[in-house]
Amino acid sequence: MKKTILLFMVLSLLTIKNEAQTITDYDGNVYDTVIIGTQVWMKQNLKVTHYNNGVAIPNVKENTGWSNLTTGARCYYNNDSATNNIVYGALYNWYAVSNINKICPTGWHIPTEAEWIVVENFLGGDSVAGGKMKEAGTTHWSAPNIDATNSSRFTGLPGGCRDFNSNFKFINDNGLWWTATEVDAAWAKSLYFWNQYGGVDHNPGSKKYGFSVRCVRDAAYNGVTELSFLDNIKIYPNPAANKITIEQVTDQNLHIQIYSVFGECVLQSKLVNGIKDIDVSSLSKGIYIIIVSSDNWTLQKKLIKE
Repeated sequence: MKKTILLFMVLSLLTIKNEAQTITDYDGNVYDTVIIGTQVWMKQNLKVTHYNNGVAIPNVKENTGWSNLTTGARCYYNNDSATNNIVYGALYNWYAVSNINKICPTGWHIPTEAEWIVVENFLGGDSVAGGKMKEAGTTHWSAPNIDATNSSRFTGLPGGCRDFNSNFKFINDNGLWWTATEVDAAWAKSLYFWNQYGGVDHNPGSKKYGFSVRCVRDAAYNGVTELSFLDNIKIYPNPAANKITIEQVTDQNLHIQIYSVFGECVLQSKLVNGIKDIDVSSLSKGIYIIIVSSDNWTLQKKLIKE
């Protein structure tokens, strides 16, 4: 427990910016991106129908055909691409995500299990990271969608899966994603979010399963463009005794959250434009994390309460 708290405190000293950058796959599908720590992730599930060399990824609808595959393929939940592709993307077997021709856009790759764990640790550990990565509400997730805040802006969706017997399962209840980490000749690592749980679960999955895919950028975010951004948001005084002031030079609707080092949200507020004073006199002395976010970015900083 102590190690988890210390890790949360250390990681929270970092400032992150979630830029409204986009990337485009081989087919021309455009994806938003989100920065979490030093990683840059796609905000939507992959939809591409070709590898990067132009070779088509077969859309296999037949049950027997899917069950017998040992080569790359895609499908859509209930074989209904018109309904499900635009929201949930395609479901790919592991042979597609591991194909030598590469399925992610150039400069991006399928994340290893270790890379998924990095983002989970940055968000406070696997027991809470799922809630911070799930889309909030029940527009796509089944109730109760426990602990879903999407504070990371990852926007995880419950696209379900196709199993090795070709059955489609769990849409609206589970979001399941492949990793690049192989277990053996028949199995590879995957992970999932659940509407009944705020954490992240890791499991081996048959390579014949159809899961969603998120790509992560090859190059880590180095914060070089952070300097001009920080000039637009000012938080003072810090350390603070009774109040803090948050000032922005842009006219954006901002959401403000203050967390304890235990991951508990202790204060929330909104800033429509200009300047906002927030009363922190009721908080105990110590270290807190203040998160200021818009629809496109998140600024995270340490706050010291005197």
